[in-house]
Amino acid sequence: MAIPAVLVLIWLTAAAIGGPYFGKVSEVASNDQTTYLPESADATQVQSLLGEFNDSNAIPAIVVFTAAEPLTETQVAALEDALRQATATEGVTEVSPLIPSADDLAAQAFVPIATDSDIAEVVSQLSDELKSTTPDGLEVFVTGPAGFTSDLVEGFAGIDGILLGVALLAVLIILILVYRSFLLPIAVLSTSMFALCAALLTVWWLAKWEILALSGQTQGILFILVIGAATDYSLLYVARYREELRVHSDKWAATQGALKGAFEPILASGGTVIAGLMCLLLSDLKSNSTLGPVASIGILFAMASALTLLPAILFAFGRAAFWPRVPKFEPVVVAAEGGLPNRGIWTKLADVIKRRPRAIWVTTTMVLLIGALGVTQLNAVGVPQSDLVLGQSEARDGQVALGEHFPGGSGSPAQIIVDHGEMQAAVATLLANDGIDSVSVTAADSPSGSAPVTEDGIQPLGPPGTPSPEPTVVNGQVLLQGTLTDAADSDAAGQTVRDIRAEFEAAAPSALVGGVTATAVDTNQASIHDRNLIIPVVLVVITAILMVLLRSIVAPILLIATTVLSFGTAMGVSAIMFNHVLDFPGADPAVPLYGFIFLVALGIDYNIFLMTRVREESLKHGTRQGILRGLTITGGVITSAGLVLAATFAALSVIPILFLVQLAFIVAFGVLLDTFVVRTLLVPALTYDIGRAIWWPSRLAKPGDGEART
Repeated sequence: MAIPAVLVLIWLTAAAIGGPYFGKVSEVASNDQTTYLPESADATQVQSLLGEFNDSNAIPAIVVFTAAEPLTETQVAALEDALRQATATEGVTEVSPLIPSADDLAAQAFVPIATDSDIAEVVSQLSDELKSTTPDGLEVFVTGPAGFTSDLVEGFAGIDGILLGVALLAVLIILILVYRSFLLPIAVLSTSMFALCAALLTVWWLAKWEILALSGQTQGILFILVIGAATDYSLLYVARYREELRVHSDKWAATQGALKGAFEPILASGGTVIAGLMCLLLSDLKSNSTLGPVASIGILFAMASALTLLPAILFAFGRAAFWPRVPKFEPVVVAAEGGLPNRGIWTKLADVIKRRPRAIWVTTTMVLLIGALGVTQLNAVGVPQSDLVLGQSEARDGQVALGEHFPGGSGSPAQIIVDHGEMQAAVATLLANDGIDSVSVTAADSPSGSAPVTEDGIQPLGPPGTPSPEPTVVNGQVLLQGTLTDAADSDAAGQTVRDIRAEFEAAAPSALVGGVTATAVDTNQASIHDRNLIIPVVLVVITAILMVLLRSIVAPILLIATTVLSFGTAMGVSAIMFNHVLDFPGADPAVPLYGFIFLVALGIDYNIFLMTRVREESLKHGTRQGILRGLTITGGVITSAGLVLAATFAALSVIPILFLVQLAFIVAFGVLLDTFVVRTLLVPALTYDIGRAIWWPSRLAKPGDGEART
């Protein structure tokens, strides 16, 4: 037939066009937190106004030199010479004067780096250049906003290569073990990769046209989600196709039968995931709100690929696709089995559930509740910028060295835009706070571009009698910079920003506080708002979808309750692992939200796979028998799907970004929990114990003839 050939040709074309875009995502991606804040946030407003006060379009790097003994004049001169030579580095246009520390054991300089340059490359070259020209016995660190940006860029650098390679290798190994076939794993992996190519092509251009925002974090999740979901849907279709080949000698008839059986659960599963993801559009943080449509596009292509490309490939190969375990055409045997062949462990498990359903669901519920108690130890209130990247970090080491010899917030000040008439009131408020070391104001006629400010006003720069610089006034506003005494990414600095904002409400109502610390504070606040809003909305939306799908009220509520319990256990165990085993410094507030979205939306997948088949079997054999048959028939394919999804999400841990490593553990563990405990034991035992009442108020809940509705 021509249809399969056309479908394969369409997907080959999409893959050929989309494939080259794997190396081009960085062209349209941004990891700048400020760009993802809501426009109403103070930090966002300040960032948008900064360009009006100076012409610099640069991100500052802080160079820190440290010594075991006080710096000599000769060493200081050598350091100044090294800094002058550093201006030859591409992307570096100027360097501030060298600033010695009060204890003479360190010195620092500020090096602006053009934002349109390759930040990571410039920072690396700057570090190498300075280390080669610095006198022996001195240590050099490049830190500050540019240093930490470089860490993030390098951390995400492995997404196109190592992440994809590890995920695909893990899936291939599992597929080979599941199918013990050569062609099937290749067909399923091709389905996943072609879906990813098409999704990436679409997302890339939407980001290029600035319709969607893309970050390294979103990119990594897209890759894993598409591979995992497409493989899961493919496993379901392959299982149906194998069943149909046993009762149809014609492969086209088998294809039609497989599509008919797989279409509804795949569409329902994907639709539920998309509905959950699209709830992220309610988010204040653009990094969350854009993940919704980006990931949804990936799920759409995953479904489309599993329902078009894979059937076309398997149609082309027919039974040979399963070689050497080729399914036989044996309709008489299938009829004798009643559509329920001996499934080994799944048949035995169904028998155990039939004998003691209540003991099983009560015991598993208690175990899950105990695990969920660990959620009280979850520390998800944000982590310092210096801890976002795991492993060795020159920027983190430099931040420590900076804090030992200078005010911790040097180079990353709080930036305050305030009406000119309220400037002195704002200065007095800042200097009265112990978290602020000093204050300066942007002044175009000052040699350094800024001038120190005290309660007495702007201080002259020069010998006595030198006139004080005039502040730069733009639209009646001035730009103040408050040097923080604590590291800009510390909890103490965050508290200082919150305190001065509260004090400004009375002292200088027009003041807006921005900068690195304020951006982190606003990001955490927005994340907590998103988490508290979106989680309940997702529950309502998915429950409504399940009610329509299963034509029931009771069953969806039970499924959601078990999935939420599973999520709670996954978060509880994760909290214990993060705090007491892996020794993580905490978690971003978005971690529980992302974990919830993926575990509930994806975890409900397996319940959908199970319960749609249970409903199908219940219509023929009655509820309790339908539950046992549904478990037996779907046991192998759902377990395989769970292993695949857990393995793909676990692959995220190869990217040394704290958020992704934590998300990898939460989702991988949660999926395995859903697969082997919730869907295998809790849901079948609970629904079996309740019986036909789970279908209330549909007709399946009503008594039928004999055992037909039990």
